[in-house]
Amino acid sequence: MHPQPNLGGYGPGGPQNPAGGYPNMSMTSTPGAGAWGGPQPNGSFTVDAYGNPLPGSPGSVPGQPSGTYTPLLDPNIVRPSPVHMQDVRTNSVSPALSASGTSGWASGQTSGFNGQVSMSAVPPGQQMNTDEGKMSVSIDFGTTFSGVAYGSSRIAGGKVQQILQWPGSFETFRKIPTCLLYDDQGQVLAWGLEAKNANVMQGGYKCEWFKLFLEPKALRDDGSVDPRLPKIPPGKKPIDLIVDFLTALWEYAKEQITREIGSVADLNSADVWFTVPAAWDAKGCSIMREAAITAGLVQSARAGDRNWRDRLRIITEPEAAAVHCAHLTNLHQLKPSQNFMICDAGGGTVDLAVYRIIGQLRDLEIAEVCARSGANCGSIFLDLRFRELVRTLLADHPAHLDGASLAYFMHAFSETDKLSYQGPSQDDTMFHFTCFNVEDPHDPSVGLFNGELSIPGNLLRREVFDPVIDEVLQLIEDQLRRTEQTVDALMLVGGFSGSEYLFKRVDERFGSRIKVIARPSDADTATLRGAAQYGLARRPLVSSVVAPRAYIMRVKLPAEQQDMMLRPAYIHNNQAGVPICENRLKYLVQKGAIIRKGQMIRAPFCKYSANAADRLFVAVLYTSEVDKEMRYTDEGETTELCKWTVDLGSLPPFQQFAQSQQGFYTEFELGLELDSAEVRGVVLYKGMEVGRVVFDFLS
Repeated sequence: MHPQPNLGGYGPGGPQNPAGGYPNMSMTSTPGAGAWGGPQPNGSFTVDAYGNPLPGSPGSVPGQPSGTYTPLLDPNIVRPSPVHMQDVRTNSVSPALSASGTSGWASGQTSGFNGQVSMSAVPPGQQMNTDEGKMSVSIDFGTTFSGVAYGSSRIAGGKVQQILQWPGSFETFRKIPTCLLYDDQGQVLAWGLEAKNANVMQGGYKCEWFKLFLEPKALRDDGSVDPRLPKIPPGKKPIDLIVDFLTALWEYAKEQITREIGSVADLNSADVWFTVPAAWDAKGCSIMREAAITAGLVQSARAGDRNWRDRLRIITEPEAAAVHCAHLTNLHQLKPSQNFMICDAGGGTVDLAVYRIIGQLRDLEIAEVCARSGANCGSIFLDLRFRELVRTLLADHPAHLDGASLAYFMHAFSETDKLSYQGPSQDDTMFHFTCFNVEDPHDPSVGLFNGELSIPGNLLRREVFDPVIDEVLQLIEDQLRRTEQTVDALMLVGGFSGSEYLFKRVDERFGSRIKVIARPSDADTATLRGAAQYGLARRPLVSSVVAPRAYIMRVKLPAEQQDMMLRPAYIHNNQAGVPICENRLKYLVQKGAIIRKGQMIRAPFCKYSANAADRLFVAVLYTSEVDKEMRYTDEGETTELCKWTVDLGSLPPFQQFAQSQQGFYTEFELGLELDSAEVRGVVLYKGMEVGRVVFDFLS
């Protein structure tokens, strides 16, 4: 049992309340005992802990906990405090988390936060369905290629199966192009292989790479969308394309799975595991969740099936890949307590995460070691740079720069040289690309020889490969620096990991620091298979994650001397005459905090309602990439993530006092659950879930 930190006058273990719970607020309390210590006697009227008279004194405010606690009379004040992790296995409380690794997030001297944000774990069995025969389906929706895998303990001995037969080919493919073909009316003509191989008719559109429109920067600012990406058809939004593709993929997958297992699969009640890039924030994940639900990936299976949306489970791509690689013991011979890095190099993004192995293979469990990272530097950026190089070389030969010609050049590059290119050893090699257009076939000064464009290897390396691969290497370097621990193995997975030059550069750069650098034979489907393995395990295989960013709320708190000196412009008196400091920050989760899967961060709140119609509590949740803990909103960059809206009308204390003719307080808790990719919120009253928090994600 870890010693409980001093929480002041609110919460367990405080000096005014060694027995835990709310402090004793009898009229014999010592004045000024604890910042949130409730009313204190001062002559014939009641004051708060700061010596300010409370309106209506003597007497009480409706909704105020009788004899225990009087909140300060400002509707927007909340009571923040450090996070404590409750370990259900040992029933112990660990010290408060901080990004620097020191115990304690905030103290009264540095933040003025004296409330308690607690963290509890969901009891085993509530996290995952324990039905051993239940079907699990994984979908790897990639920027360039997508795939589907499935499994059940009752199918093929519980081994993961992949769909290999796809429309448009008699051959087998582990993945198919993430591609759509539309007519001039915006109707889907083809998808996958058929769309990729089809010619675009006049007025039609071939759409690829549309997943990148959900990248965090693109969601916040349309101007940050890479202008080199293909255009979206008129009247369509990126989310429409995602829904169209997922609808076609899922309808075919259900038919094919039923054919392959020889019986009618209960896919309407299956768990669906969906992977997303590590760099995506909660807004992108929320949009993807809604797209997947709209596409029908999960649906109500029977009457009374109220939690059917929860069968869609979203995890990050490196997390899924890590689960797959952790099972490949013959490949890297890792042992418990050793760390390994996943570099998931895909078509659009490269994602990095470091995990530690806990337990043996039979009871495999892995834990995230440091915050994951990622960037848009996948293999399509080789294609884009190659296209720009061709345009530059053939600037004076427009016959070869129309859409069909450029697509022909890019296809040849992508299918042959993109992954097989070796690097400097091929600097003197000429790479030949046949022209689509037979006109203007010869100009040796730019490399045109009898209908072929010839490009020297050193030019390809300098203009196409090195800029992208250098970015990947820098990502790995930065992740190693943040880890601050030994990394025993580096696993390269994803389609881009098949690049011989990328693997060679990684090995040259990090081979002296990392003992094992490996690329599994099924690297391109590691994420897909790992997600399916996670579903088949029926238990959390990743035990904990590290918050990649801080989650913060902007609050109003009683002004302290420090505030009066540093930010006098932020201070004003509220209706009760209490000096309030606006623009203060309350940390719900610090960047780098270690959060065990299934744990819920619980923060107490108190809302003042003027009447029964005033039932909505609204707050804005912010995120920050800043490592240090900030006290004020002007100390560093924060990003508005979403608006919380909580309807308090169903809470017993609200209903009890709503009939009164005067204002009243409602106390409640908000529970925040951070998974590997998503943010979820619930409303709690006396520890019981009574409703969901509505997240309105902000642009």
